[in-house]
Amino acid sequence: MKLHRSIRRRVAAGFTLLEMVIVLGIIAVLLGGSIALIGGVGEGAKIQRVKADFQSIGSALKTYKINAGNYPTTQQGLKALVEKPTSAPKPDDWVKIADKVPTDPWKNEYGYKFPGSKNPAEFELISKGPDGIEGNEDDRSSQSTGD
Repeated sequence: MKLHRSIRRRVAAGFTLLEMVIVLGIIAVLLGGSIALIGGVGEGAKIQRVKADFQSIGSALKTYKINAGNYPTTQQGLKALVEKPTSAPKPDDWVKIADKVPTDPWKNEYGYKFPGSKNPAEFELISKGPDGIEGNEDDRSSQSTGD
């Protein structure tokens, strides 16, 4: 008799398979929801990185202007920070400022225009955004007031 009671207590003290499956299901739903939220934060971080890149590339372009006397042309582009331009205007005092042409968080090279489209006295840096296509609503520009 005593043997049967101790076995029942051990069985009654554990969790059933159904209870464990329900708990694991709840944990999976919570993890799935948190992963979805984290994914949205990632895009915000990429946009912030574009803004920071605009600042650092802008500083490199200003250094180029101090050495060369002018900003690179649109045709010379950001490649002028990596290799001495061979087209006019050729800088007299050129210094390599970057190791490679910078890319945005979506692995596309940043675009460059001089003169800029909104402020012709300044350069304009452009990120093609997540889709990698220039000229649509997800593009980012250093001359946009909303960015």
